[in-house]
Amino acid sequence: MQFDSKTPIYLQVINSIKMDIVNERIKCGEKLPSSRELAVKYTINPNTAARVYQELEREGVCYTKRGMGTFVTDDVNIIKACRQEMAQDALNLFLKSIMELGISDEEAIEMIRSRKDEM
Repeated sequence: MQFDSKTPIYLQVINSIKMDIVNERIKCGEKLPSSRELAVKYTINPNTAARVYQELEREGVCYTKRGMGTFVTDDVNIIKACRQEMAQDALNLFLKSIMELGISDEEAIEMIRSRKDEM
């Protein structure tokens, strides 16, 4: 994973894990790697990996079973809300950039439609 120097690493790892969860590459109820394994996978400090899991747990995206590990929540409503929040963040970033460029709503919609057709 290439890290962006403008955003804290732990937030980038959190977003990567959330993306895998909302895209079902990691399933509800699935066990996540240990903090050490996560640190190796993302080449981050083990303390950063622990912080990632603490934050995901605080958000309700995962939970820890003592002695068993960390697991993705089984609550599909939390996953749907996470997906919605991530989509809203992406949309806000897009809209801010479009507005700064002075592009009209109609132009932006046409750009989206034509780009989507190319994909």
